[in-house]
Amino acid sequence: MAEMDTSSGGGKHKKGPGVKKGKKLSTRVDLTPMVDLGFLLITFFIFTTTMSHPTAMNLYLPKDTDKPEEQNKAKESGALTLLLGKDNNIFYYEGILAPDASNFKSSNFGVGEDGIRNVLLRKKATTNADDLVVVIKPTKECTYKNVVDILDEMKINVIKRYALVKIFDIENELVAKSEVATN
Repeated sequence: MAEMDTSSGGGKHKKGPGVKKGKKLSTRVDLTPMVDLGFLLITFFIFTTTMSHPTAMNLYLPKDTDKPEEQNKAKESGALTLLLGKDNNIFYYEGILAPDASNFKSSNFGVGEDGIRNVLLRKKATTNADDLVVVIKPTKECTYKNVVDILDEMKINVIKRYALVKIFDIENELVAKSEVATN
């Protein structure tokens, strides 16, 4: 609390030469309550603020069907499978992988004629919108950035049906052979 020192002499005030000036009153402010108030305010603001919410991508989830075996079925003509390899390489095939791997092709994240965006746009233009499904299969050598980039491509090209699934062993072997052949 604030405190005033009133210990100086009598209450008579004289002016003129030879008269000593009286002592000025000193004030001393006790800041202990102010520190308490400061901590109370800090505590109040910490408890009442909202933390930043994480941002997430909107995903379209499939509708439930009556028969569980039909839940994940897609038309072969509308399926496009993307295999994400190392060094920004993308391998893809349409429909079911041929036994001789004749429909197994390669691409990249570039914007040229062989870029994955043009592959997606061509597939989207030639396929009924209800039948189009893109299956994304990252390999172990694939980077997290590549997975995010391909999900961005799905959003950019307005492809609403896509799935991120585990890669099969035969596909993994094909990717490894193709990467060795290109190097």
